[in-house]
Amino acid sequence: MAFDMLTCPSCGAQIHHYRNPIPTEDIIIEVAGGIILIERSNPPLGWALPGGFVDYGETLEQAAIREAREETSLEVTDLQLLGCYSDPARDSRMHTITTAFIAQGAGIPQAADDATNLQIVPLNQLPTTLCFDHATILRDYRTRKAR
Repeated sequence: MAFDMLTCPSCGAQIHHYRNPIPTEDIIIEVAGGIILIERSNPPLGWALPGGFVDYGETLEQAAIREAREETSLEVTDLQLLGCYSDPARDSRMHTITTAFIAQGAGIPQAADDATNLQIVPLNQLPTTLCFDHATILRDYRTRKAR
């Protein structure tokens, strides 16, 4: 169990501060012509799948739908689980565990919120360099699509 010992500022007692992975979600949004990738406006900079942190009181599915809307201006339907990714090194900022989803996008894609840019990318033209472990997630997605 990973924890640090902290000192209570009021009484001086030693207390455990438990460190747990942070839940996130990523979403592969299928649209005519390919899938949506966003260019991140916050570090780590680069191209990524839409996604983000799960808010307290929110399900993973609700978080995926919210992040899709916030970052791409799209509504998503037919949410399907692709998989979970838990490599402690997947995010250089902290230990996160992501749940990756696949969904159908509807509307006019437009970068918003944490995305400075957005592209519709055909599956045969995916970039090799992506943020986090998104290349691994997309490899698994392509394998699933090939079945």
